[in-house]
Amino acid sequence: MITHATIHFNETGTPVADDFDDVYFSNDDGLAESDYVFYQHNQVDERLKSHPRRHFVIAETGFGTGLNFLNAWQRFESCADKTATHLHFISFEKYPIRKEDLATALANWPQLQHYAQQLVSQYPNAIAGCHRLHFDNVTLDLWIGDVHESLANMNYGTGGLVDAWFLDGFAPSKNPDMWQQSLFDAMAQLGREHATFATFTAAGFVRRGLQQAGFEVNKVKGYGRKREMVVGRLTSPSAKANCPQPYQRAPRALNKVAIIGGGIASATLLHRLGARGITASLFCKDDKLAQGASHNNQGAVYPHLQADNSPASEFFAHSFVYARRFYDSLLAQGHRFDHQWCGVLLQGVKDEIVARHTNLVEKNNWPTWLIQAVDAQQASDIAGVDTPFGGLYIPEAGWVSPPQLVNAIVDAACHASNHTINMNCEITKIARSDGQWLVHSQCGTYGPFDDVFVCTAEHSNALLEGDGIALQSVRGQVSHLAQSAQSAKLKTVLCHKGYFTPSVNGEHCMGATFTKNSQARDIRDEDNQTNWQQFSGFYGQCEWTQMLGEINGAKAAIRATFADHLPMFGQYPQLDEYQRTFPLLPKGKWHSEQILTHEYEGLHLFTGLGARGLCTAPLCAETLVASICDEPIPVSLRVDHALHPARFIIRNLKRGQIT
Repeated sequence: MITHATIHFNETGTPVADDFDDVYFSNDDGLAESDYVFYQHNQVDERLKSHPRRHFVIAETGFGTGLNFLNAWQRFESCADKTATHLHFISFEKYPIRKEDLATALANWPQLQHYAQQLVSQYPNAIAGCHRLHFDNVTLDLWIGDVHESLANMNYGTGGLVDAWFLDGFAPSKNPDMWQQSLFDAMAQLGREHATFATFTAAGFVRRGLQQAGFEVNKVKGYGRKREMVVGRLTSPSAKANCPQPYQRAPRALNKVAIIGGGIASATLLHRLGARGITASLFCKDDKLAQGASHNNQGAVYPHLQADNSPASEFFAHSFVYARRFYDSLLAQGHRFDHQWCGVLLQGVKDEIVARHTNLVEKNNWPTWLIQAVDAQQASDIAGVDTPFGGLYIPEAGWVSPPQLVNAIVDAACHASNHTINMNCEITKIARSDGQWLVHSQCGTYGPFDDVFVCTAEHSNALLEGDGIALQSVRGQVSHLAQSAQSAKLKTVLCHKGYFTPSVNGEHCMGATFTKNSQARDIRDEDNQTNWQQFSGFYGQCEWTQMLGEINGAKAAIRATFADHLPMFGQYPQLDEYQRTFPLLPKGKWHSEQILTHEYEGLHLFTGLGARGLCTAPLCAETLVASICDEPIPVSLRVDHALHPARFIIRNLKRGQIT
């Protein structure tokens, strides 16, 4: 569990960390000091004007009040004639300050208020891991947790990630746990060729540690009354990668891009490509978007958390908070979709569910702002109607209209970038032609494309040659029934074995059935009865359910999922490629002198979102595009491994289950 910083403000209004007995920034002029020490002495302005990549990456070792970030943001915007068009700022913070303290601290700088207000509005609640925040032409990755643990959890290849280091944090004498050789070594490992650093300290062990890590180190005049500080450049880049070779994702230029599919995966992918100025052609087989698994009237948005902070739980927790920021940003931009952030109650309707809830609470791995225990009376107060069960409450969760949401995302994507949307165009075949891809439909042939993304859920295997993927189809039917005067008082989503939503337009959604290995989408009376019997078996004695109207409609869709219930995205893999490149993987040898090559290079998957795509699609899409564009990715190493498209191949090879 993350501990917030305990601070007070001294007589000059400067925040002071009680645990470290040190100021967050200079009493004299912290902004001027930040600019002098970190921005100017990393020569950021000059380097932006001849940078070889779209994104310039700065990393700092202590976020504090975000002053260094805001100064870099302001300076980046004001820099003229820059070739780098995007600033990517990575920061680490073990003891994040609370949002109200952040706002108070940044009020010292009226000239930064335009930026500070945006930061405060998106500043995340604290859970360990990477929180990706998007601003105009600026991305902030705020890694909450110990810097050494966070650096070990980052995913990077042999080319590094970071162009400039702001080596900040409380003074070495105040914070010796941070200023370690392992930190300096990690800075070198993450540094790109010719990466620079600057730091306010000139302590001898810091200079020697940086030199040992591979940096050229020089003393220069410090800021104000400080006699010296240290700057330098990486002269011996590390060839180390934090990601084992079988899991590495190869970057490539995205130029001519096709997306096949019309649901939440396609929409979020289109949006995240457009955010980078990459246009795409989207192909949807229906006359409207969101006619597959994304077509329900209401869909719950909440994380699937386990008692332990497993890779899956970490993924769902961060997917949820990222999705909330993403959806709220769409609303702030004027895009509209029906929704209520009314919370979700996970009700303990059976003894085994109660036991799981109790275990989650007792292990105490999740903060109460994310999920909290409630008894039956508290649950009833939250719901606005009587329920006979306690359980777990997720206050920031709720429901959205998936079709409206998908259309809003696509509208936003097309507003930002000149995408092409092709409706009533079912792609029946993808073919390789002279190193590029052609997509064939009943309307004709499109392309050539450099890259094709298959986002067709349960239909994905039909478009893929070779080994295919172990995709499973699960049919689900959701029933609609008219509200009563009493049920209209329901204020939150109820989850039992299925779910029941607050009414919208006079109707509740009730569901859903789970029929494995089926792709049938016909509406079935027996499935409506299954939904009703399941619901009434738990809530049939409640007064508010007595006068519910008849079931007057339903929708059926297919959820595409994998055995581990996690999505899959990335380059389409083939078994023989991994067998050939990593013959010693069964013996535990993860590295190979051979280079992994793909027969289907440029053919990508984004599928298997199951019943939780509303929660997971935005972060998956962002991670997929970032990995291809050679940017820092916003998930930990273990989460990326859990979502990798070759994960089952790698697992089976490692276990010796494939010969």
